[in-house]
Amino acid sequence: MKLVHRVGYYLGGFSIGLIVLMFFLSGKKVSCDYGPEARVLKNIRTKRINYTQTFITDSATINKVLKYGNVDFSKSEPHKEPCATYLIESSNNDYIYTLTIENCDSIANVIDFKESP
Repeated sequence: MKLVHRVGYYLGGFSIGLIVLMFFLSGKKVSCDYGPEARVLKNIRTKRINYTQTFITDSATINKVLKYGNVDFSKSEPHKEPCATYLIESSNNDYIYTLTIENCDSIANVIDFKESP
């Protein structure tokens, strides 16, 4: 079999596979959370969030920080027992938000929330 035929069969099968994959995955909530930062943020978002202090901001801002923020692992304590503590930073509308959250087994406790221009 010639090389041109092999490449043609490969591309044909590959394109059919992509079409089948798009058909099965369309409309589903599929995410690719493979990095450690994405896994931590997704884990926290799936839990009930408990606010331990009264904050001036609303919960929508905290949810945006949890969705679009960056985990600072150098300032976090991921191996702390019984609950890991994470520092999450995000910027939006010329403000920098810093969220300190304690991630337990079934609940996430907001320890501190700072908003600075």
